[in-house]
Amino acid sequence: MYIRQQCLYSFEDALKMQAQTRLEKIFITLDLTSFIKKLPVSYHGGPDGYDNQNKLRAVIAAKLEQIPTAAALVRRLKSDPVFRYNCGFEVLGSVPSEATISRFLKVLTETGILKELHCTLIQKAEELGIIDTSSVAIDSSKVEAYEKSKPRKYLSLDGTSADWGVKQNTDGNKIAWFGYKLHIATDIKSELPIALEVTPASVHDSNMALPIIKQVKENVKNPPRYYLMDSGYDSIDIYTSVKYDHKSQAIIPLNLRGAKEPKAGFDFDGTPICSAGYKMIYWGHDKDANKFRCPHILGKCDCSYGSAWCSQSNYGMVIKTRVKDDPRLFCTPHRGTDNWRKLYNKRTGVERCFGRLKEHIGLDKLTLRGLAKVKTHAYLCAISLIATVIAVNSVKKEQIAA
Repeated sequence: MYIRQQCLYSFEDALKMQAQTRLEKIFITLDLTSFIKKLPVSYHGGPDGYDNQNKLRAVIAAKLEQIPTAAALVRRLKSDPVFRYNCGFEVLGSVPSEATISRFLKVLTETGILKELHCTLIQKAEELGIIDTSSVAIDSSKVEAYEKSKPRKYLSLDGTSADWGVKQNTDGNKIAWFGYKLHIATDIKSELPIALEVTPASVHDSNMALPIIKQVKENVKNPPRYYLMDSGYDSIDIYTSVKYDHKSQAIIPLNLRGAKEPKAGFDFDGTPICSAGYKMIYWGHDKDANKFRCPHILGKCDCSYGSAWCSQSNYGMVIKTRVKDDPRLFCTPHRGTDNWRKLYNKRTGVERCFGRLKEHIGLDKLTLRGLAKVKTHAYLCAISLIATVIAVNSVKKEQIAA
């Protein structure tokens, strides 16, 4: 007679003896208890329901594993006991249905706790030294809608639905899409999304710069010194608000579309032109003032009038430009200098962040309709990315300490 031998260890005990999975390491550093308590009492499961913390872990794990739909998540929970255990569900118990997961995502959308969780993770990353907020890059990226596209004349344009957007790609070609636009701000060190917003695709980038900057100030403890943006954000309102409301400097290339002539006495980058018609030489800045010297004195040109034409001093003529006189034209460091270019080149970190969100977290794999649900999807993607980086850094610190 064949007698089946009894197992020495339970499934849970066997898992504890194995090396930790990626999900385990992430969830160990991700404390969700305080956020689950903020859900209305009516949303908490009864004696036969499922723990909301486990459901939140499951929807975050779905982004980490690039599981596109609620139905696919349920199938994974049923077929993979290790995955189910890591999310907090009983190994031999039942798992939430597709309808339960969908209702929970609706709850997350209505309560807005994901925004609070995102902010808390950003502050934790800042405390751990993972992010550097001295400079912050801002940009947007297209997100194509899951719903079927419609002609513009049939759209409601109420600000809560997908619509048509047009944007230039990296080759300078215009591309059109039906859907949404994700606006984010990233730091220059970790390139993590420290602020985000979702709008219909037709909303111009410059309209979202100030709301994103305000969100950055709310999410981080150390306010940025520089905000790095491309020429699509070239707006006097942005320059003025960054300088006076946020006490920072906007690093933005001028958008010369439609410009015929520069400001009198200057070139298009705000460099003074001397009376002989030569560009003056940038000689550093102090606070919000840039200093420029005579190019003839510095040997940069051979002026037929000599330096005495402009100044009797051996030092040569000096002109200072102040940011307060024209926040758009003048900036410190001066636009086009090596220091300015070094700062602006750090803006590319925001492009890499979009790449990680789309390629590794599934940001562009939408299976939801409506702006509010898309925003929930975006926050889940951002939270998953930040939680992963925090977990990796925590593991590294433990290995160094050991």
